[in-house]
Amino acid sequence: MRVFKFTAVTAVALFSVSLAACGGDADDSTAGSAAPTMTTAAPTMAASAPAAMDMVNFGPGCAAVPTDPANKGSFEAMAQVPVATAASGNPLLSTLVSAVKQADLVDSLNTADGITVFAPTNDAFGKIPEADLNKVLADKTTLSSILTYHVVSGKLTPGELAGTHKTLQGGEVTVSGGGEQFTVDGKAGVICGNVQTANANVYIIDTVLMPKS
Repeated sequence: MRVFKFTAVTAVALFSVSLAACGGDADDSTAGSAAPTMTTAAPTMAASAPAAMDMVNFGPGCAAVPTDPANKGSFEAMAQVPVATAASGNPLLSTLVSAVKQADLVDSLNTADGITVFAPTNDAFGKIPEADLNKVLADKTTLSSILTYHVVSGKLTPGELAGTHKTLQGGEVTVSGGGEQFTVDGKAGVICGNVQTANANVYIIDTVLMPKS
């Protein structure tokens, strides 16, 4: 009988210790695994937000861009081809396309590796007196200088756009503003921004830029 009592008491004590140990391990493992799950979620969300914003088109002029993805002037279609080819399908940029062809810059723009283009609309060219525009179009050297002044190395996102940037023409262009409101060289407003092409980011503007003399 004494042996039985000793054994039972011992078994109960050991069982109690085992339960306490298991309970402690479970609590520790639960507490230890919950915290990392909560702390790792926030950085992922924070990191993805700027990337998503960098892909968004903005500006009132974007409403004139075709919405049918099958249309070669749509955002989806332009994103698949290089910049000069993309511009040829955009209804806002037919005058610019003619000027680029006249200056023999199609291949140079299409083969450039990562550029930003400030693209004047047809209405922007319409602000130039017809006689002056025809004179520029007939002068390949002057035309090329003006057009390359609209091109900057690197695909600038909206977050990188504000500031002074060296152009392919050699001069510097200055962009002011932020968010969805930008002005180039103090006079040209961005009416449709962050248009993606295969090799360029395009910012459509309402005024033709002129190189500083």
